[in-house]
Amino acid sequence: MNNTTKPLKRIAAIHDLSCFGRCALTVILPTLSAMGNQAIPVPTALFSSHTGGFYDMYFKDLSPDMREISAHFERLGLKFDAIYTGFLGSEEQIDIVLDFIKRFSDEDTLVFVDPVMGDDGVLYSTYTERLRDRMKELCSEADILTPNLTEACFLCDTEYRATAAMSEAEAFAFAEELRGKLSRLGKGKIIITGINHSENMFGTYGHTDGELEKGYMYSVEKVPKSYPGTGDLFASVLLGCIMSGDSLDDALRFASDYVRTVMEYSAGFDTRERDGVAFEHFIYELADHVRR
Repeated sequence: MNNTTKPLKRIAAIHDLSCFGRCALTVILPTLSAMGNQAIPVPTALFSSHTGGFYDMYFKDLSPDMREISAHFERLGLKFDAIYTGFLGSEEQIDIVLDFIKRFSDEDTLVFVDPVMGDDGVLYSTYTERLRDRMKELCSEADILTPNLTEACFLCDTEYRATAAMSEAEAFAFAEELRGKLSRLGKGKIIITGINHSENMFGTYGHTDGELEKGYMYSVEKVPKSYPGTGDLFASVLLGCIMSGDSLDDALRFASDYVRTVMEYSAGFDTRERDGVAFEHFIYELADHVRR
């Protein structure tokens, strides 16, 4: 489809701003913009770098700023085609985001929640039990929910199980179990990322858009690197595809393939993984995809 003559979709991206390290808003804004959207940041926190391998970074909680930004947006009479939430560092920020959704969405607004909570079976240090419960409340508002395997387990109070030694069928069955529990949180379509299996495969669980919902696992060969920010890249590409009119299934497959391509390219450089993936070289592929 050719989107060049259509009005740009307006997306509020409620995420942290980590100045160095290619994650959160520094990945999300260029990705969504390249895919033909007006990406509007609402920063939740300011970091000099992300926390995955860096130390002694500068940090500032932007909760008061979020409230002022929201108040000004309301004076402007803004509405959004999508509201995309990521890292939230406190119960107060959950309240701010729930209020933001109430103020700036209508029946056509897509609420896209990436519940950034932890990885590899461990919650981030900022997450208390109460904050986890409040995140469940936000997840109930989602039209699309994209937890990784760790986050899915914590959201549905299920013991984390590493899937790397599982077959694809075993990993799929575990993801199906989690999806069934997560579906009780609300109305949203559920995508579960970060499902390693079968020694060298990396899977993403989704379910079809059709009337008869059916789960599936889309797997790609694993790149033996661990880069911060790849979850943000996957989610923003997925959202960009959906906003351009792709089905959820097609969006999941394209986003999975794109992230793997960028990781494989980045692995060819002698740079530290904490610097993130060199996605800039592949921005044109995102623009080409939505203009096809």
